[in-house]
Amino acid sequence: MKRRWFLTATIAAAGGLALGWRAWDRGFDVRARQLAEQDGGTLLAGWLEIGADDTVTVYVPHTEMGQGVHTALAMMAAEELDVDWAQVRAAQAPADRAFANRFLAEGWTLQDWSVPGVLDGAVDAAFAAAARFIDLQQTGGSTAVRMTGQVGMRLVGAAARQMLIQAASRRWGVPAGALVTAAGRVIRSGGGQSARYGELAAAAADLSVPASPPLKPRQRWRLIGTPVPRLDIPAKVTGAFGYGIDLALPGMRVATVTAAPVPGGRLLSVDPAPALAMAGVEQVLRLDDAVAVIARDSWTARKGLAVLAPRFSDGGHGGVSCASIDAAQDEALAEAEGEARVTLGDAASALAQAPADRIVEAAYRVPHLHHAAMEPITVTARLAGGRLTVWAGDHNPLVAKRRLIELSGLAEEDVTLVPLPMGGSFGRRGGRDDGPPAYLVQAVALAKAAAPNPVKLVWSREEDFAQGTFRPRLATRIRAVLAPDGTPLAWSQLYVDGMPAPVEAFRIPYAIPHQSIRAVAVPDPVRRGSWRGVNHTQHAFWAESFIDELAHAAGRDPFAYRRDLLPPGSRHRRVLEAAAEAAGWGVPLPAGTGRGIAVAEAYGTVVAHVVEASVGSGGKPMVHRVIAAVDCGDVCNPDTARQQVEGAVVMGLSAAMAERITIEGGAVVERNFPDYPLFGLAATPEIEVRFLRGDGPWGGLGEPGLPPVAPALANALFAATQRRCRTLPLTVALISAERTAIAFP
Repeated sequence: MKRRWFLTATIAAAGGLALGWRAWDRGFDVRARQLAEQDGGTLLAGWLEIGADDTVTVYVPHTEMGQGVHTALAMMAAEELDVDWAQVRAAQAPADRAFANRFLAEGWTLQDWSVPGVLDGAVDAAFAAAARFIDLQQTGGSTAVRMTGQVGMRLVGAAARQMLIQAASRRWGVPAGALVTAAGRVIRSGGGQSARYGELAAAAADLSVPASPPLKPRQRWRLIGTPVPRLDIPAKVTGAFGYGIDLALPGMRVATVTAAPVPGGRLLSVDPAPALAMAGVEQVLRLDDAVAVIARDSWTARKGLAVLAPRFSDGGHGGVSCASIDAAQDEALAEAEGEARVTLGDAASALAQAPADRIVEAAYRVPHLHHAAMEPITVTARLAGGRLTVWAGDHNPLVAKRRLIELSGLAEEDVTLVPLPMGGSFGRRGGRDDGPPAYLVQAVALAKAAAPNPVKLVWSREEDFAQGTFRPRLATRIRAVLAPDGTPLAWSQLYVDGMPAPVEAFRIPYAIPHQSIRAVAVPDPVRRGSWRGVNHTQHAFWAESFIDELAHAAGRDPFAYRRDLLPPGSRHRRVLEAAAEAAGWGVPLPAGTGRGIAVAEAYGTVVAHVVEASVGSGGKPMVHRVIAAVDCGDVCNPDTARQQVEGAVVMGLSAAMAERITIEGGAVVERNFPDYPLFGLAATPEIEVRFLRGDGPWGGLGEPGLPPVAPALANALFAATQRRCRTLPLTVALISAERTAIAFP
């Protein structure tokens, strides 16, 4: 708390005080209006455009990739603005610093701490400057509704509503307190005067933006909490939604590419003649680590690339394999001390003093995972008249634009990125900290080669697999000390670190007096990338599998064992109990079917799953039913929220049962979906989702439903077969009796 006070005071001092009003930077405000205002519309509060016909367009600084974020944030703004849903539209915010997401910067930094009202304007100005400085337009971390929506879009809607009221007050010469709003109109209380928002917008835009407009109490919500129709569905049904792979421009060429299969490899040689001899092939482009073919159409480009025989180096990584990665991790887990993540009591002493029969130990491993989005990497670029325009879907369009400026060598004003929706992503297009993603490098090079014609780069499915950025292959070892009654006294864990993640990912929620959780870094050259749920996925599998093992060692029911280790009234306990009750925990199942349970917190939301599963012919797991209990504080759109949890369950089952990327000779073995089986509709079980309304802050929903899936399924399979699987995917573990072999010193 003190640290946040210091941070806020520092930010306010840096931003300068602007008491009572939002400190809008007029330069960026003018820029935002230039970019957004069209067909006579007027931009209010930086994010809402009100048309002359009263249509309200909400500019959303998050990318739509199927999660319904444009609908949710439009709902939150419209709720406070007081307009009918039929009047509302949503649009992708331009990739411009005028639309940098200061609300996300503020929400992520302050989390659940409220800014004192006296500092509202100054803090807002400072976070706006910070967001522009770091090019913040990120979509990820389940932040859209709980941060941009709560911190920003509701406030923007309320501020715009007050500005419209003030404009009407000045027009009619009556106090603002005598005016109310409803259905997109300002109305004089007790009188006949009223005006449409479209009539007042221009006058309202000249007013200052209020710093702390009052928000509606929950009992007055009309939109939030209701299943309003999603804005994006009609265009998706008709095929007009406009993904990157659908883009068509006059004179457009199409390109495809193959890059060095081993990370760090370089192009050694290629003979372009076979491709250039084909009708429709225009260019063969040599890059440092790849070769591309530019043609008149996609099919010709693919055929041209297929007849080439490029030679690549292996960058010194040709000996890397899953086995070599495992060996390096096993050595580190056996010998390294690691860096402390959680320290409570003295776990080392508890272990040293415990008799051997009171110590439980286990080791777990998870594989590399591919994002497996339906739309492969697609980018269109055009260099003409000294200006570069790129059409692409990206998790952070502003960072992508900065990369394009660096790659092209052009001035900022000569580079335009048009953000597009993505046909799935799950973190795939999140960029890299060590440099620009390969597809942007390739797009700029292709644009220069094809200039002035636009060129659309489409990766083949095989290239998408070979050049993926994967959830890393990771392992852990855990030891625990049990008291004579089976209660855990100590928990000692060392794990191989993955991607950066919030502390909640590796914390355990259980009341265990002695805890030591430590991380060790074991580098490998395989490209890493954020995967849906990021580190929460492996940590939940490890922790919830091991707590199940402790319950078994103690001779206790897995649900009751967890419940008794969670504080009464806590969110984790409430969610766990709700899932167990909904699933009928304790009611006998058919012979050969087991029931497993797991609970995990991710991005401010607590989720518990109960899975009912059995083992079918050939040793393949079969999932019959999944019950999910979710505490995310509040729910914006119940339909979309349920879809997010259901989608996370299906993706979690797919990854837990069968998905894995394997590495041999430094390269990815799997090349397409037949090599990487995804969960199909026929195998999808009955899924029931129950939301628990909590009094705490809003939590995320895009990712939290995934982490508890794998451990709940593994625990269900143990209940059905008495075989404990400690590696994923579970189908491989069950069929081959695969076990980890991590040494315990």
